[in-house]
Amino acid sequence: MKRLVFHIDVNSAFLSWEASRRVRDGKDDLRLIPSCIGGNPEKRTSIVLAKSIPAKKYNIRTGEPISMALRKCPDLVMAEPDFSLYDKCSKAFIEICKSYTPVVEQFSIDECFLDMSGMERIYPEPIKTAYEIKDRIKSELGFTVNVGIGSNKLCAKMASDFEKPDKVHTLFENEIPDKMWTLPVSELISVGKNTAVKLEKSYVRTIGDLAKLSLQNIQSIVGNKFGEQLYYYSKGIDESPVLDVPSKAKGYSVETSFEDNITTREQAHKVLLSIADSVAFRIRDDGAKAYCVAVNIRTNDFRNKSHQRHLDIATDITTEIYSISKVLFDELWDGHSPLRLMGISLNDITREGNEQMSLFSASDKNKDKERKIDKAVDNLRNRFGTAIISRGLNSENTARIDRKHKAQFENKRKSNNGSKQ
Repeated sequence: MKRLVFHIDVNSAFLSWEASRRVRDGKDDLRLIPSCIGGNPEKRTSIVLAKSIPAKKYNIRTGEPISMALRKCPDLVMAEPDFSLYDKCSKAFIEICKSYTPVVEQFSIDECFLDMSGMERIYPEPIKTAYEIKDRIKSELGFTVNVGIGSNKLCAKMASDFEKPDKVHTLFENEIPDKMWTLPVSELISVGKNTAVKLEKSYVRTIGDLAKLSLQNIQSIVGNKFGEQLYYYSKGIDESPVLDVPSKAKGYSVETSFEDNITTREQAHKVLLSIADSVAFRIRDDGAKAYCVAVNIRTNDFRNKSHQRHLDIATDITTEIYSISKVLFDELWDGHSPLRLMGISLNDITREGNEQMSLFSASDKNKDKERKIDKAVDNLRNRFGTAIISRGLNSENTARIDRKHKAQFENKRKSNNGSKQ
């Protein structure tokens, strides 16, 4: 049976989702004017999370401070991030995709793979089906997607990136020489900036140049394991399956991918705070707490990493979740590889009302204060929407909690090392 894979990618997801909501409310379409998702310009902690195509003409970049973006374009229209809206829109387009095939792998909040292999009798014309999915998402949900079609995940993903927005592209085996090999080597999936520089120094400038090299030559440039992957990818070969992984039944997670890579720790911490704020709001809304906090990242060469910490006391406090996540992130990220995606997951869920006491909680007089702040913020958001208020990084109490968790984790590490010895 021949493999057939679709890759669905939402165009400028955060901005498109906010724009479609505003259009339904009779407001201006953010996609047609210089605009961005990024929060309150009066807060120095605000950064650009997403931008419109007209904003790109002003050289506005994802991850830069809102104040800098406004200097480039004083008329820039801004909207604060609303992760509850993003979660709702993500689930809606995934549900449409699942109506076409039982095997759908959600790759991030705004993209997924569909395994259409063996569906020829139901959908005999793949390209026509791809247009049907694209147009249905646009008409029913109000935002656009790109659809890439190929014989594997690599080719489908490459195809969906060819030209945007609102397009369908194919990359079949016979099209690889004309459509893929002519592209710069930096556009091959998994080739990051540093790898591209290494390859270009060896006179490998296009994907076609890479495809002509032997396995040994590629490995001599980038290493054995990664070299083997690039050897097959450059030829359009990818055997990885589309995995229909169900969402965690007993956990809460929020993740976001970036149109422009995050390259500094300061930018990453600001995004991490927004994610922590969103996932904490969700878990409190369900009356639950978590004994485990996990952080996951994806670098621009599509390498996934994750780190988690089990807690003695379950938590639902935003500042605590953010502080733990920041410690985990700083241990996880090398500070050099550009980031394409970040996420926080809360697992080992409990809904028991009583909190177990510990040496830390007994001396921590600020927990009740933090809970009162969370409750006040939640009440405002439930009444007026999630964008009514946003968190700031510069907090004396946040710094205190950071120091506490760093000390706790360091003590645990020393204890574990001592027991191993």
